[in-house]
Amino acid sequence: MIKYIRRAAACCLLLLVALLLNATRVQVFQADSLDNNPANRRKTIVRYDQPRGNILVEDRTVTGSKDTGEQLRFERTYTQGPLYAPVTGHASQTYGTTLIEGTEDDILSGTDPMLAPLPMWNEITREQQPGGKVATTIKAAAQLAAYNGLGGRRGAVAAVEPSSGRILALVSSPSYDPELLSGTGKAVENQWARLNALDSQPMLNRAIRQTYPPGSTFKIVTAAAALDTGTVTDPDAPTDTPDPYLLPHTSTELPNEATGCADASLADAIRVSCNTVMAKLGVEVGLKGMVKASEGFGFNDAGLRIPPAVARSNFDTDMSPDQVALSSIGQFNTRATPLQMAMVAAAVANNGDLYKPYLVESTSTEGGSLVSQTAARSYRQAMNPATAMQLQRMMVDVVENGTGTNAAIPGVTVGGKTGTAQHGVDNSGTPYAWFISWAQPENGGSGVAVAVVVEDAAASRGDISGGGLAAPIAKAVMEAVVR
Repeated sequence: MIKYIRRAAACCLLLLVALLLNATRVQVFQADSLDNNPANRRKTIVRYDQPRGNILVEDRTVTGSKDTGEQLRFERTYTQGPLYAPVTGHASQTYGTTLIEGTEDDILSGTDPMLAPLPMWNEITREQQPGGKVATTIKAAAQLAAYNGLGGRRGAVAAVEPSSGRILALVSSPSYDPELLSGTGKAVENQWARLNALDSQPMLNRAIRQTYPPGSTFKIVTAAAALDTGTVTDPDAPTDTPDPYLLPHTSTELPNEATGCADASLADAIRVSCNTVMAKLGVEVGLKGMVKASEGFGFNDAGLRIPPAVARSNFDTDMSPDQVALSSIGQFNTRATPLQMAMVAAAVANNGDLYKPYLVESTSTEGGSLVSQTAARSYRQAMNPATAMQLQRMMVDVVENGTGTNAAIPGVTVGGKTGTAQHGVDNSGTPYAWFISWAQPENGGSGVAVAVVVEDAAASRGDISGGGLAAPIAKAVMEAVVR
């Protein structure tokens, strides 16, 4: 009898060991995979069982949470949702997170280990901390001025502080209310389908995720290349440029919209926006020089984060001379986001030193203890300081005496450059209206650099110009900052 009892005890011991081994496998080695299994709703339920942390604009919350009483208890709410959607993005229980809601999700949801009172606290206690706060660099008055200026028309505005890279406004139009996507159920699914079906693409962030031919605003990059390489030594000297200009190795003549471009100087070509002069200078600088100059401003960088990802602005690295000519006036395959063109203006305003743009000022715990602080840092040396000073003078002349007079602000030094970018097959599409600019109060203080693009498909071709449509919007944004 004792023999059978011993066998039974041994069998029970083996079963106990197997059970402990299996428990260890499940709880230790498979814990992460089971936690992250889409079929496991426990993690999702815990995630939405507390209010989400808030996103701040100038210490004012532009987000919130509401208690629904459902299994996924707290849903995201937004204050002035369409105004700040290009900054916040959405936090949807159905469709996930985007923009700051996505890049700062660990802070906002309370899962970031830095929110815990002690190291390894979350792992030991299995607790979730209250959602933290994310403070943005956005200036409310500038954001509102840009949003109202676009007035629902397709387009975008980006404004940055040249001396730091802080993004002061980031607007995409038309916009949408991200709160429509916050919860679950048929209503949310219907809104998602509706928004995605609209031709106006309201969920597309045109300021950082859409690229456009920059048109004549790119002439600032070409001018910087011409001065830095010594192709032009005197901006006020004639350039020996015919009007029209025959594109190299072709029978195609490039005309001007402006008058007085024959043999115009670089300064005059910038002031009245001569295609011929800038195309010829691009060819003389050469492909290698133009690529170097454009990349100095941030073109061809696919890794820019603010922290949301920014679409790569393009300047081709393999072109024939006629293609270089067209690319040098912002046509052919040259494409840029509005943020990229704001960076061009910022580099000029900041004496050639381009700072890395950023959208998140700091993150903190619910109680206000600092978790992280973004430091301003130099991104590229876009041009020589002497070149930047010459371009400052030329861009001021555009506003005072040229195509950008609609951007002038009394008592403020303003430089600008208009652009009308053609696109479509044989340039059949309605041109985009561009304006890039910078403003500096004459009594000191922080300046601002702005880029505006308007895709106005409802306007007639003759009514579209950077100076007419885009410059007044840039002026309103600049005034909101410098005043």
